[in-house]
This record gives sequence, C-alpha cells and structure tokens, in this order.
Amino acid sequence: MLFNSYVFWAFFVIVFALYRALPHRGQNWLLLVASYVFYGWWDWRFLFVLAASTLLDYASALWIEKTAAQRRKKLFLILSVCVNLGFLGFFKYYGFLTRELAAALASVGISASLPVLNVILPVGISFYTFNSMSYVIDVYRGQARAERDLLTYSVYVCYFPHMVAGPIQRCKTLLPQIARPRVYKGGEFAEGLYHVVIGLLKKVAIADNLAPVANAVFLADPGGLSGAEVLVGTYAFAIQIYCDFSGYSSIAQGVSKWLAIDLTTNFRMPYFAVSPGDFWRRWHISLSTWLRDYLYISLGGNRGSKWQTYRNLMLTMFLGGLWHGANWTFVAWGTFHGLLLCLYRPFQRREADPASQPQPWPAWKRILAIAVTFHLVCAGWLLFRAESLSQAWTLATLVVTRFHLTPYAVFSLAMIAFYAVPLLAFEAWVERQKDMLSLVRARVWVRGFAYSYVAVMLLYFGPEVAHEFIYFQF
Repeated sequence: MLFNSYVFWAFFVIVFALYRALPHRGQNWLLLVASYVFYGWWDWRFLFVLAASTLLDYASALWIEKTAAQRRKKLFLILSVCVNLGFLGFFKYYGFLTRELAAALASVGISASLPVLNVILPVGISFYTFNSMSYVIDVYRGQARAERDLLTYSVYVCYFPHMVAGPIQRCKTLLPQIARPRVYKGGEFAEGLYHVVIGLLKKVAIADNLAPVANAVFLADPGGLSGAEVLVGTYAFAIQIYCDFSGYSSIAQGVSKWLAIDLTTNFRMPYFAVSPGDFWRRWHISLSTWLRDYLYISLGGNRGSKWQTYRNLMLTMFLGGLWHGANWTFVAWGTFHGLLLCLYRPFQRREADPASQPQPWPAWKRILAIAVTFHLVCAGWLLFRAESLSQAWTLATLVVTRFHLTPYAVFSLAMIAFYAVPLLAFEAWVERQKDMLSLVRARVWVRGFAYSYVAVMLLYFGPEVAHEFIYFQF
C-alpha cells in the first residue's frame, strides 16, 4: 500500500473522519484497528509476529519494573532482546546465512545440504522491532516507566503512519502523545499539508522519475558502460534514495500531524553536510541516534582509549550496515562509513557544522567540504545499490579507467538537473533560514508558487511506472 495510491488516501480519509468524531480512547482503538488493517493488507500472516512481539515487550517491561533483583531484570531484558532479534534474524538473515555457510563448507571440500526455506521478509520488521526494543531498554535503564495500558502500548508499536518505514520513534516522545487526549492547535492542517506535499514531490515526481536512470546503470551489463554513465547513475541513485526515503518520512509526518500526533524529523538536508559525521546527524536521524544511544554508547562510546573509540565506531556502523539487509554490499557500505567516521574523527572540532562556529566558514570552504562529503557518500551509495561486491568493484573501476562523456550520460545528467536542482535550491534556502518549516511561515505568494510548482510536477511530470518505497525491504 503506497502513499501515492488512491487506496491509501481513501483509507486515510475514512480513518480521519471517524477519528475526529471519537473520544480519546475510541481514537486509540481506531488507530489500533487501522494500523493492523494497514499492515495486514500486505500479508495478514505477519500480524501474528507483530502481535507476539508487542505482547512480549509489554510484559517484559512490566516484569522489569516490578522486579527488585537486578539479575532478574537483566534476564527479562535478555529474553525480550533475544526474541526480537530472533524474529528479525530469522526473517531477514536465514537465507543469507545458510547460503554463505554452504558456500564456506564447499570451499573446504565439505558438501552440506542445508534446509532451504523461502522466507518472506515482513514489511517494516526492522522499524517496529527497534521501536519496541528501545522501549524495553529504556525501562530497564530507568529512563522510562512501563506502560500499564496494553491498548496504549499496542498503538505505540504499530502506529500506521510510520510503521513500515519509520522514522523510528522513542517511547518518551510517542507514548505520552498516545496516552493523553490529543489537543488540536491552529496551523496543524497547514503544517501537515506542507509535509505531505513535499513528500509527494520527492517520492512521485523525483525519486520515481530518477529510478530508471539509476537502474539503467546498476541493472545493465557493465561491459557497455562508460565511467561517466556509472558516475551519473550513482548521482541518480543518491537523489532517488534520498527523495524516496525522506519523502516517505515527510508524508508520515504530515499524515500524523493531521491526527494531532508529532513524529520526529528524520532528515535535515543531508546533502549539505560538511563531513561524514555531519551527514549522519542529518540522514535517517532516528536510526543514527538509535545506534548511538543503544549500541555505540553501550559499547563504551568515546569513554575509553582512542583505539577503543575507533573500534566502537566501526562495530556500530558495521551493524548499521547489516541492519539494512542480508547482503555483503550492505556490510561493506556500513564498514565504509565507519572508516570515514574514523578518518574524520581527529578533525571533528574543525568539521562541526560551520553555523555553530564563532566565525562561520568562508563560502568556498563550505562548498568544498559539501562537495567532498557528497562524493564520499556517493561512493558509499555505489556499494549500497550494487547487486554484489564484484559488481561494485567493476563499476568503481570504470569511473577511473573508462571515463568519457556519452550522449546518454549527458541526457541523464540533464534529467537529474531538471528534477533535483529545484528541490536542492529550496533546501539551500531552508538551510539558510535554519527553520524546517520556513515555507509554512513564508508569504502567501511564496507558498502559492511552491505548491503550484509541486502540482505541475505531479500532474504533468509523473513517472510512467510507480516504484515501491526502497526502505520497505528493510
């Protein structure tokens, strides 16, 4: 079920009309039913996995809070984490692990017939699993109280706007909004409309139109490609994955705003980052902060020696890459970003956001830092998008050894410029304003021009084929 489908918007209109007419507890029951219908629409069988995870973590948090013995608290925490990771590991990594184990045994002359299962990955399992796990960990750490009301907790886990592709929500921000009656404030419709409109522009008009440009490189025979075509195809994928994922997050934020529930911002102009560290403060913020708070800090963070800090960074990014999927390309992507963070770390005081410095960087220095960071990120996207490590190596080699402009490379670059440059110009303006809602507060004629542009792009420059959200597979 896609946000750019008539089915979803009809579904939402019905839910919204009922929602505004119901009292608080009735709204929560409606959100629970709507969320299970929304998730079950794709495959109803996975509702049992969702329900089992919800009940386990609800009970685990209560047991942790009621138990005085620290050892028993830890046992309940371990039970919750192991079951959640067990679900995640089975559905996401079973096929990958059995395939790699069989290949490893075959390389030493052992023929192994391992059981083969066609395991379908439940949509969004990584997102709702991390939602639920963070709640139990926070209760164990004493940073949150266990929720007594099963209905409230169930809505927290499966709240449909962000359920299948994030942003990952923490209990301290979302649970209180579900537990308390919602208060409708002025401007919520305008703010929600802004998020939805920008999200549709990113997903429908930009990401889906640039998907064929990226696919033409990553699904083609490398023997017929030039280095320029590979580079332009990587640029196309960089814009595609950003607009696809941030578009979903923006629409989820807008839809939720109309329900009087605030979701956290997941992206803040990541391609204006001046370093890899700055990039991760702007990209998929809910995941990067989750990994920081529950993995990096748990490993010791930067409290040990310099080499222990580097180890913690590498391990965190390695597991962050593995979170994205069962493929060595994701592992290599996470490891690559870990190396970048380690290489930049000695200069972290100088690479901090120039806006926070007593004397801002000169424009040329900032532009150079942004260009370098963007191309480092694109090198990572080549790894991320490639079907295999060998394909990634072949494509990267072409950029160096066979770089020459072709008519297709020029045409593709013009496509990227047509769809992406207006968005990047708008984001540069937002970056200068230092206000994510600058357009909402702008003059009427500015808003009218911006929304008219989006309407023209959606009506006259829509894609020939709609593409599923990339992060549905994670």
